[in-house]
Amino acid sequence: MRSTTEALQAFEAAVERYIDELGNFNMEQLLAKPSEEDWSIGQMYVHLIRSAQNLHLRNVDQCIAGSDAAPEGTGKKTENGKKAFELGSFPPIRIRVPASPQYTPSQPESMEQLIEGLQGVVERMKRTEPTLNQAPEGNTVPHPNFGALNAKEWFLLVEMHYRHHLSQLERLKALGA
Repeated sequence: MRSTTEALQAFEAAVERYIDELGNFNMEQLLAKPSEEDWSIGQMYVHLIRSAQNLHLRNVDQCIAGSDAAPEGTGKKTENGKKAFELGSFPPIRIRVPASPQYTPSQPESMEQLIEGLQGVVERMKRTEPTLNQAPEGNTVPHPNFGALNAKEWFLLVEMHYRHHLSQLERLKALGA
């Protein structure tokens, strides 16, 4: 399994790329949806920011604090979870979730909102990484597809998730979104 220091460096590089890519779009392009089912590029950025802040890193904090974390030994990682962490990445497939108010990201209000959001995630990742060794490995919070994950795994998942969405960004760019 990759070290958290390596994951943080790779994450910072991915965020740099996402910020650089923003320079290729105007707001109209960021808000354009190739189809009713597809997200706009802006929605994908909002998804990345919100999932890191409100899910992944919140679960890291819960594992460290032991609050709302499953007691040691109660949760198991699923086969999909084991595979993802063995490979160090999500499977190279499109993951479709039905549109819903709780899952479908809102459109961004501005380019600045996206840049500040991405920078906020980087700052939180930098603050969180040194605290990971305080988390008991057995404190887990379940992931809907991967099963029980501990603080380090939730942290590693942020970088894997950002890397996974680079292919979506390329697909949306190719569609002229």
